[in-house]
Amino acid sequence: MTDPVSSIRNLGPAYEASCARAGIHSAQELRELGADEVYGRLLQTGMKPHFIGYYVLVMGLQGRPWNDCKGDEKKALRVRFDAIKAQSFDRGRSEFEAALNAIGVIERRSGDT
Repeated sequence: MTDPVSSIRNLGPAYEASCARAGIHSAQELRELGADEVYGRLLQTGMKPHFIGYYVLVMGLQGRPWNDCKGDEKKALRVRFDAIKAQSFDRGRSEFEAALNAIGVIERRSGDT
Protein backbone atom coordinates (compact mmCIF):
# COMPACT_ATOMS: atom_id res chain seq x y z
CA MET A 1 0.00 0.00 0.00
CA THR A 2 1.28 3.47 -0.82
CA ASP A 3 1.20 6.39 1.57
CA PRO A 4 -1.25 9.16 0.69
CA VAL A 5 -0.08 12.67 -0.13
CA SER A 6 -1.60 13.79 3.18
CA SER A 7 0.92 11.61 5.04
CA ILE A 8 3.53 14.28 4.27
CA ARG A 9 3.92 16.84 7.02
CA ASN A 10 1.87 20.04 6.49
CA LEU A 11 -0.25 18.55 3.66
CA GLY A 12 -3.88 17.77 4.35
CA PRO A 13 -6.92 16.50 2.44
CA ALA A 14 -7.33 19.67 0.34
CA TYR A 15 -3.73 19.50 -0.86
CA GLU A 16 -4.16 15.79 -1.51
CA ALA A 17 -7.26 16.51 -3.65
CA SER A 18 -5.36 19.15 -5.63
CA CYS A 19 -2.53 16.69 -6.22
CA ALA A 20 -5.00 14.05 -7.40
CA ARG A 21 -6.39 16.52 -9.98
CA ALA A 22 -2.79 16.96 -11.17
CA GLY A 23 -2.32 13.17 -11.47
CA ILE A 24 -0.23 12.80 -8.31
CA HIS A 25 -1.69 10.07 -6.10
CA SER A 26 0.93 9.13 -3.52
CA ALA A 27 3.49 10.62 -1.18
CA GLN A 28 6.21 8.67 -2.97
CA GLU A 29 5.21 10.11 -6.34
CA LEU A 30 5.20 13.61 -4.87
CA ARG A 31 8.66 13.13 -3.34
CA GLU A 32 10.07 11.77 -6.61
CA LEU A 33 8.74 14.75 -8.60
CA GLY A 34 9.90 17.35 -6.08
CA ALA A 35 8.28 20.55 -4.93
CA ASP A 36 8.88 22.67 -8.03
CA GLU A 37 7.51 20.11 -10.51
CA VAL A 38 4.51 19.33 -8.30
CA TYR A 39 3.64 22.98 -7.76
CA GLY A 40 3.90 23.69 -11.49
CA ARG A 41 1.51 20.82 -12.18
CA LEU A 42 -0.91 22.11 -9.56
CA LEU A 43 -0.96 25.52 -11.22
CA GLN A 44 -1.48 23.97 -14.64
CA THR A 45 -4.59 22.18 -13.35
CA GLY A 46 -6.18 25.43 -12.18
CA MET A 47 -4.95 25.98 -8.63
CA LYS A 48 -4.44 29.67 -7.93
CA PRO A 49 -0.84 30.51 -7.08
CA HIS A 50 -0.17 31.37 -3.47
CA PHE A 51 3.30 31.58 -1.96
CA ILE A 52 2.25 29.89 1.28
CA GLY A 53 0.91 26.89 -0.67
CA TYR A 54 4.30 26.47 -2.29
CA TYR A 55 6.19 27.16 0.91
CA VAL A 56 4.14 24.57 2.85
CA LEU A 57 4.95 21.95 0.21
CA VAL A 58 8.69 22.65 0.29
CA MET A 59 8.84 22.56 4.07
CA GLY A 60 6.71 19.40 4.21
CA LEU A 61 9.01 17.56 1.82
CA GLN A 62 11.90 18.47 4.09
CA GLY A 63 9.98 17.18 7.14
CA ARG A 64 9.90 20.67 8.63
CA PRO A 65 7.03 22.71 10.09
CA TRP A 66 5.47 25.02 7.51
CA ASN A 67 6.68 28.14 9.35
CA ASP A 68 10.26 27.00 9.94
CA CYS A 69 11.89 28.85 7.05
CA LYS A 70 13.01 32.45 7.49
CA GLY A 71 15.30 35.11 6.10
CA ASP A 72 17.44 34.32 3.08
CA GLU A 73 16.03 30.82 2.72
CA LYS A 74 12.50 32.25 2.50
CA LYS A 75 13.63 34.89 0.00
CA ALA A 76 15.17 32.17 -2.17
CA LEU A 77 11.91 30.21 -2.05
CA ARG A 78 10.04 33.32 -3.20
CA VAL A 79 12.30 33.59 -6.25
CA ARG A 80 11.63 29.92 -7.10
CA PHE A 81 7.88 30.41 -6.57
CA ASP A 82 7.79 33.44 -8.87
CA ALA A 83 9.64 31.51 -11.59
CA ILE A 84 7.24 28.54 -11.34
CA LYS A 85 4.24 30.86 -11.41
CA ALA A 86 5.52 32.70 -14.47
CA GLN A 87 6.19 29.44 -16.30
CA SER A 88 3.04 27.54 -15.30
CA PHE A 89 0.25 29.96 -14.44
CA ASP A 90 0.79 33.15 -16.41
CA ARG A 91 2.30 31.51 -19.49
CA GLY A 92 0.95 33.11 -22.66
CA ARG A 93 -0.41 36.19 -20.94
CA SER A 94 0.89 39.68 -21.36
CA GLU A 95 2.40 41.21 -18.24
CA PHE A 96 -0.72 43.37 -17.92
CA GLU A 97 -3.08 40.37 -18.25
CA ALA A 98 -1.05 38.43 -15.72
CA ALA A 99 -1.33 41.32 -13.24
CA LEU A 100 -5.09 41.56 -13.77
CA ASN A 101 -5.46 37.82 -13.39
CA ALA A 102 -3.45 37.86 -10.15
CA ILE A 103 -6.02 40.19 -8.58
CA GLY A 104 -8.98 38.33 -10.09
CA VAL A 105 -10.13 40.99 -12.57
CA ILE A 106 -10.14 39.03 -15.84
CA GLU A 107 -11.79 35.74 -16.74
CA ARG A 108 -9.90 32.60 -17.59
CA ARG A 109 -9.20 32.13 -21.26
CA SER A 110 -10.21 28.87 -22.90
CA GLY A 111 -6.55 27.76 -22.96
CA ASP A 112 -6.07 28.39 -19.24
CA THR A 113 -6.12 25.29 -17.07
